[in-house]
Amino acid sequence: MVEMRKYKLGELINVTRGMSLPGDKYAESGDLIRLTLGNFNLQGNGFKPNTSKTDLYYTGSVKKEFIMKKGDIITPLTEQTYGLLGSTARIPESGKYIQSQDVALIRSKSDKLYEDFCYYLISSPSVRKQLGAAAQQTKIRHTSPDKIKDCEVIIPEDVNQQIKITNLLNTIENKIALNNKTNTELENIAKTIYDYWFTQFDFPDKNGHPCKTSGGQMVYNEILKREIPAGWEVGKLSDIAEVFNGSTPSTKEDDNYGGNIVWITPKDLSDQQKKFTWYGERNITEKGYKDCNTTLVPKGTILLSSRAPIGLVSIAACELCTNQGFKNIVPKNPIFQNYNYYVIKTNIPKIEQLGSGTTFKEVSKQSMESFKVIIPPLDIIEKYNHKVCSIFDEQLKLLKENDELTKVRDYLLPLLMNGQIEVK
Repeated sequence: MVEMRKYKLGELINVTRGMSLPGDKYAESGDLIRLTLGNFNLQGNGFKPNTSKTDLYYTGSVKKEFIMKKGDIITPLTEQTYGLLGSTARIPESGKYIQSQDVALIRSKSDKLYEDFCYYLISSPSVRKQLGAAAQQTKIRHTSPDKIKDCEVIIPEDVNQQIKITNLLNTIENKIALNNKTNTELENIAKTIYDYWFTQFDFPDKNGHPCKTSGGQMVYNEILKREIPAGWEVGKLSDIAEVFNGSTPSTKEDDNYGGNIVWITPKDLSDQQKKFTWYGERNITEKGYKDCNTTLVPKGTILLSSRAPIGLVSIAACELCTNQGFKNIVPKNPIFQNYNYYVIKTNIPKIEQLGSGTTFKEVSKQSMESFKVIIPPLDIIEKYNHKVCSIFDEQLKLLKENDELTKVRDYLLPLLMNGQIEVK
């Protein structure tokens, strides 16, 4: 039986707030990157690059203590997205990141607490619950170093048991991180192939040579105001895909929810940030489906959030439906699925400009159907699929594996933290 002891976190750790970084010193390039809430991974902790901003560098003066070291453990002090409080991340590289005022640095100050154990202790369900209850109840909730230190925890008295727990959970996290790294590398390959073939037009010609570079015939297109390969067409998205709206069943009727029909909202895509989607926060029932105007779309559909926000993109990995915040793009010919994904993904800035409305901007079904796209010959699309289908399949496999690993970790975490399970 694991011997446990209760403490206040303040007895075990130091919690320090970062520095205020004036906005006039933000830049799109530089030597130091400011940490933001976007560096925390909502899908089970961990550090991630913030891809939602461009002015992430800071060019002002910075005190040495606010420049992070590799392995430093951080947690957010502000909750822009529900569930963020209690998240933890480890700094991946020394001398590169600045601790900003929305981010707290966690360090053990007691020999009763293994330093790296803090990473899992702060993100344990018990601490998250206490932080949520004590957070300032504003539109965006906040916590503070003092509120973190005021949380009560029960930890293994034996530091060696803390080390064993940390090592076990680290093994799971390292596998998740490796899968994520592999997925990123695969995405870079797939995107490069798309750009090479359909932006630079250097797809293999009949002799296997890059078409445009090898002098392949190009013709000027008046619509795009640029040259495209001879034999290629420019048309509307509706020429290669059907566009469907989503809808929401009445939330006043409980029996509309909790069924077996996967139903996706923009929040699901925002939280998951995955290339493929196969589940949402809530399912709907047959009754809920029949009571609204959403459409059950097939696997391979491109899901595009069309309002609040515009531009989240994912591929349906199963049959599903969405709420009204989507335009669902179903390829008329399945071989266009992978091509359509990058057509939409690479044209998000143009699609955002199609949005209209006063309260919030929304892209209409008609605007998406009329969106101009290049339509390559079918034999080129078939060759492209031959190159990328295995990449897409492997990415989906890794994402599903990470989901299962995350469930295992999240199941073990509270049991390990409260002593119900002992690591031998």
